[in-house]
Amino acid sequence: MQKSKKKLKTGADALLECIHKHGVKYIFGHPGGAAIPIFDALVGSPLKFILTRHEQGATHMADGVARATGRAGVVLVTSGPGATNTITGLITSQMDSTPMVVITGQTITPMLGLDAFQEADVSGISYPVVKHSYLVKNVHDIPRIVKEAFYLAESGRPGPVLIDIPKDIASTLFEPNYDVAMDLPGYHVPSHGDPVAISQAADYLNKARKPLLLIGHGTVIANAGPAVRYLAETMQIPVTNTLLGKGGFPETHALSLGMLGMHGTAYANKAVVGCDLIMSIGSRWDDRIVGRLKDFCPDAIKIHVDIDPAEMGKMVVPHCSIVGDARLVIEELNTQLKKGDTTDWIKQINRWKKQFPLSYKKHGGLKMQYILDELYQMTKGKAVITADVGQHQMWAAQFCKVDHRFHWITTGGAGTMGFGMPAAIGAQMARPDALVVAVVGDGGFQMTLSELATAAVNKVPIKVLIMNNRYLGMVRQWQNLFYDDRLSGVDLEGNPDFVKLAESYGIKGFRIKRNAEVHKVLAAALAYREGPCVIEAVVEKEDNVYPMIPAGAAISEMVLGPPKKKMAKPVGST
Repeated sequence: MQKSKKKLKTGADALLECIHKHGVKYIFGHPGGAAIPIFDALVGSPLKFILTRHEQGATHMADGVARATGRAGVVLVTSGPGATNTITGLITSQMDSTPMVVITGQTITPMLGLDAFQEADVSGISYPVVKHSYLVKNVHDIPRIVKEAFYLAESGRPGPVLIDIPKDIASTLFEPNYDVAMDLPGYHVPSHGDPVAISQAADYLNKARKPLLLIGHGTVIANAGPAVRYLAETMQIPVTNTLLGKGGFPETHALSLGMLGMHGTAYANKAVVGCDLIMSIGSRWDDRIVGRLKDFCPDAIKIHVDIDPAEMGKMVVPHCSIVGDARLVIEELNTQLKKGDTTDWIKQINRWKKQFPLSYKKHGGLKMQYILDELYQMTKGKAVITADVGQHQMWAAQFCKVDHRFHWITTGGAGTMGFGMPAAIGAQMARPDALVVAVVGDGGFQMTLSELATAAVNKVPIKVLIMNNRYLGMVRQWQNLFYDDRLSGVDLEGNPDFVKLAESYGIKGFRIKRNAEVHKVLAAALAYREGPCVIEAVVEKEDNVYPMIPAGAAISEMVLGPPKKKMAKPVGST
């Protein structure tokens, strides 16, 4: 008996219905020939498609959605170069563990592997930078694959998942089964953690006199903040956070030390050197915070809590490893605590805070630090800050304290220039009532500035604060400190007039050139809600970020200010 045609849908229709069932509102992307059947299905769909000016921008917008909500952002692009243009966004998402589903069009199945027009082996290309990658060869698999893709992207250690759909599969009519079960026999998500290991961690904590909590992005992802706060307050343990751990514990709290590592606070780094126990919760002990590995907390007990077993012993070999969901692990740990005596340790921490505060000269030229400090004071930490990568990012991390989950969005592991502004667009669309400020450098901003059109067309009221020092500032800093100031490839001569650029897109533009203008201009920009606006801050050309731990150096070799003698070339990554 022939099936009723009323129940038949194209693969593209079923794909979009599955995505909508997952609660997705926006899809970001750019069309092309291989993806036309999917774009055709978007006509009349409840999903809103956001046309970006470049596929990389689409991935960063989806990433911004993910980091502002904890739910997967979605991207739709075409085959070949459309798909390969998403790779930068995929590695950004993968390294920072953010959920994303990227859908790519592909040539028809009979032409796979035959070098058809705009064909690329997207599955093969993407495998190193995704959590999983699918090539759909049977239209009936679409409901299952979409269900699995969102589950994989959002569960356990989150990450990006790619679905490559040939054009003929997207056009094929079939009767979809939306209740199909997932088929992931080798995929297991750790939850509560080993009770024996948790008891061992509790014993170590109960005996420690100079303990320190290190919280990473996993604390934010797992919503472990309340449990971590209970642990810290009950045991009176100071807390430091990674760059992506901002918001996992309130940075205005008396026990907070702010960010540690290469450009972390001096008192956080001194606490790392002086502690007798360090407990990492959702941090992968990356090179930016560990420094020279053999000298990292050599005499301290090390405890590691992480949902990904692959991270255990990868960088630091801990005395106690607990694989599990950070919130569930810490909640169980909290039932076994016996308050120790950390009075002297807290006194020492407070002495370091007074002795080595974050500071900058408030006279002379316009400084990024002053602008960011003023931005923080004016918004009282309520703004959602997205940041690109570079000096402005480090100063934003230092001076813009974050108390709330999902209020700090930046690129960590990949250090992706061009991330900040499109991520702000995604975050603002996901949270329309939030105040979203993108803090970007003049270099990174120009890598994705075409997305100003996306913000303008959709009237997204983001504030884009461009720190214009006419340099690739962080690279210039390294050349200044370690290469005898031999500047090479860092002078951004030819920068546009950013205010006129904004106005050419129909966007309101502001400019700050002097200290006296900072408060007034920021106030006007923060109050502007008729769409996006751009604030160009013409800051000092040459200023360096301190404190600083040179790459490959020990944390104890931290430099607090401009060195009095020549510094040796760093060992390790920049």
